[in-house]
Amino acid sequence: MANLKITQLSNLASPAGADVLPIVDDVAGTATTKKVTVTNLMTLAPQGDLVASNNLSDVANAGTSRTNLGLGDAATKTVGTADTNVIAVASGTVDLGGNKLEDFDASINDQTGTAYTLLAGDNGKVVVLNNGSAITLTVPSGLGVGFNCTVVQKGAGQVTFTASSTTINNRQSHTKIAGQHGVASICAIVADTFVLAGDTAS
Repeated sequence: MANLKITQLSNLASPAGADVLPIVDDVAGTATTKKVTVTNLMTLAPQGDLVASNNLSDVANAGTSRTNLGLGDAATKTVGTADTNVIAVASGTVDLGGNKLEDFDASINDQTGTAYTLLAGDNGKVVVLNNGSAITLTVPSGLGVGFNCTVVQKGAGQVTFTASSTTINNRQSHTKIAGQHGVASICAIVADTFVLAGDTAS
């Protein structure tokens, strides 16, 4: 056969195990061109791991792989509300399927000044106000429907709730916490309209 460039050779789409390839042996020493069969070459090559077409089905142990990646066992859980299920969030709502939510601590926001304005980040928190002088707690607009928090008057300084572009409703038209160690809650029932309830006073 006449000498040809590799690019001039015909294509072999499905090589057999006994087919041979040229290979350079001892590249760092005395380089010698030898032959190697497809079978022997593939025996020394990595076998099957992470071949794209296998979509990770070729890993030796899926459980070990998850552990090595730090994934835990969440990937093997069913999404739902039953015991051992992974809970899904839909439209910002976590559905517990009637199960109890237990053993959790509320976040505490300690404030020691004589004025504080509620923040969106106070949603669901306990805001503790502690000062010997009167304290003004401002309820601003934009906190969002459903915003709610608990407010504790820890010190002697009486807490007064002040609306800022909002409406604060109370069954007895109260605007303050009744006294030291008093607790009140505030909740946005519609946008920028709040209900104040608890140990309140005028």
